[in-house]
Parts: sequence; C-alpha cells; structure tokens
Amino acid sequence: MASGVLILAELMDGKVAAVTQELIGAAQRLGAGPVSAMLIGSGVEGAAAGITGVEKTYVLDDAALAEYTTDGYTKAAAAAVAQADPAIVLLGQTNIGRDLGPALAFKLDTAVAMDTTSLAMKDGKLHTTRPAYGGNANAVNGFTATPAIATVRPKSQNAAEGGSAGAVEKVAFDASGIRTKVIDRKVATSEGVRLEDAEVVVTGGRGLGGPEGFADLVALAKELGGAVGASRAVADLGWRPVAEQVGLTGKVVSPTLYIAVAVSGASQHMAGCSGSKNIVAINKDADANIFKASRFGIVGDFKTVMPALLAAVKKVRAEA
Repeated sequence: MASGVLILAELMDGKVAAVTQELIGAAQRLGAGPVSAMLIGSGVEGAAAGITGVEKTYVLDDAALAEYTTDGYTKAAAAAVAQADPAIVLLGQTNIGRDLGPALAFKLDTAVAMDTTSLAMKDGKLHTTRPAYGGNANAVNGFTATPAIATVRPKSQNAAEGGSAGAVEKVAFDASGIRTKVIDRKVATSEGVRLEDAEVVVTGGRGLGGPEGFADLVALAKELGGAVGASRAVADLGWRPVAEQVGLTGKVVSPTLYIAVAVSGASQHMAGCSGSKNIVAINKDADANIFKASRFGIVGDFKTVMPALLAAVKKVRAEA
C-alpha cells in the first residue's frame, strides 16, 4: 500500500537547492509517513549526501538525464515513484517542477495541484491551498487518486533543519524512447542575487515611461541587496530582460519585501508576487489595484518618491 512522501530534489550549481530542504520540511510536518527524495540527473549521485532529513534518496544517474527534458525526467520520475510507492509526491514550483508535475501526473493517471502554498492532511488525504484570482482568494483542493502530486511555491515553507542524509538507493533507468535532445542552451545572465532567491525585489511597471525610469529601482535593489523585477508590459517593450518578468507568465517570487513601482497590480502580475510577506506600492493613481494587496502604499509620482526613498535608505544604512 502506498505510503509516505517522495520529494523531487533539485540541484543548483552542483549543490542542493534551497527549495529541496523546504520540500523536506513540508513533508516532515505533514506526518504522512516516511520522507524520501528522488535525485535525477547525470553525475549527481555524490550530491545525495547533501540531502538531509530523509530516510532514503532514490538516485537516477544517467548521461541521458544531463539536461532537463520533459519526456526524460517524466520517465525517470515515474521509475522512482514505482520503486518508492509513495502516497504523496512533492515538487518545487520551479522551472522543472512546473513542467514535470503535470507530465508526471498524466503518466501516472493521477492529479496535480500547482503552485501550492499550504499543505495539510485531512482524513488521511492530502489537501492543498493555492492562491487564486491573483491572490484575492484561496483554492483548497483534495485528492482521490494516488499518488497525490503537488508543486510547492518556493519560500512558502520552512526548510528542514538538521537530520542526516538518507540511504542511497539506485533506480534502474532505460534511456531508450527519449525523443527530446537539448542541442544548445543560452543562459540569461544577471548580476547579484537571483530574482527567485531574493529577499527584496524592486519591480517596475509601464508607468515608469521607459528603461531610464529603472535607474533608481536598480540603485535601490542594490542598496537593499535585492533583485530587480519587471511587469510583463515592461518585458514586452524590451525595457528590461524577460528573465526579470514577474507574473503569471513570468517568475513567481516570495520575498520578504516586494516594492512595486508604477505597477497597476493586474491579476496576472499579482499571481507572481502575492506570496510576498510585505508589499509596498508606489503609484500616482490612488485607485490602482496594487494598493489593495499592499501592506504599505505611497500615492505619488515615482520621479519624486524614488529619489527620496533611496536617500532615506542610504541614510539608515549609513547610521546602522
């Protein structure tokens, strides 16, 4: 009988990604049985020692899995699930998880709940909560199929602390039948902290009027050790790189502080930042939707507000 929780471990630059330990922490708190991990890739077996707080790590190490492909990882993950026989499978709402979750659910003839922020067990079944309507409501979903699969928004869960690495168990993998091959990859380059990992995100909207309007936003993000974000309109206009886009069709961020400058607050954008702990809105339109979701709001022209805010932050940091 299926039992326990299996999480997808992800690596970043050869090290265990922060979202992996967050998933383990969430799985431990569910109390749904033993927690295990699956690690997929090429030359990744050595990284299993960095995955702590699990009883076992299922490793699929094959040259065919060196690059993420939907069909390759789906086949590999399905093999791990067959060997582990979990009741629940958790993945991060990352570039990999948001693609692999639905594909794996289809292959296993089960269901998936995407971009969840809360997990709970009710009557022995997994129930998930996710923001809906741009963060204006929460949707709670239950499962009747097994395994229940869910992707979990990064930074929505407290990471597991301590514990030891689990026993490593290799999973046999047949690479034949993989139809996709990655022949080239172009990585978007950026300075400083990654947008998804930033504790502070300063985002600009079309109301900035042009790329030059981002000068103070970039300076503020640098001063606060954060990252710069952009609305879809800004990315579409080419004012900022697409890699900085926050929203339904961009990246989902959950920083401690999200500063939205000249952003209207459309539901598509809010879907990407509604998990922020504190939203500060700066907009000259007092009726802008962004104020409904913000904890603090400043009604005013960014050309006046931003220089004053930047100067105040520099003064506080200098006196600290």
